[in-house]
Amino acid sequence: MANNENQKTYFIFIRSTGEKVPVSKEQHDAFYKEADRIRHKEQDHGRCMCPYHYAWKCDGDCIDCEYHAAGDTLSLDVTNPDGNGNMYDYLPNNNTPIEELISDRILLEQLFARLRELDPEADTIIQLWMDHPEGISDRAIARELGRPQKTFADQMKKYRTDLRKIRDGK
Repeated sequence: MANNENQKTYFIFIRSTGEKVPVSKEQHDAFYKEADRIRHKEQDHGRCMCPYHYAWKCDGDCIDCEYHAAGDTLSLDVTNPDGNGNMYDYLPNNNTPIEELISDRILLEQLFARLRELDPEADTIIQLWMDHPEGISDRAIARELGRPQKTFADQMKKYRTDLRKIRDGK
């Protein structure tokens, strides 16, 4: 009985000519490994619509492939059709100017300094606000300070009125 091991013929399909070129196993594996990598990347980005049963035809040359999706991705640097700038110029800039950040920080420090003048336990109140960025009620702060809720609420109303004058520059 003849030994049929290593009798398999490996080939690479040349899509442009439709022919199958015989190659060694190493060449076959290296070629299709790279083609698979490219196909998967393109599929992940929604640009490859190659049916599974035709995956063996994939050679990684997506530009000329019939299953490649239309070029719907544009660079932000491509000039607009009207010639006025590019898409990057029209993206909103959500960065706050540094001058505004600095002025807000200075205002916050002034407000905290004034609160410290008005209330001897201001540092505890400030720390509670910092520990609860989602917000904390006056009732919870009063409980932490051991003050009656109504008394603390009246004090905070006066403090806020005074602090608004600083904020508004009056």
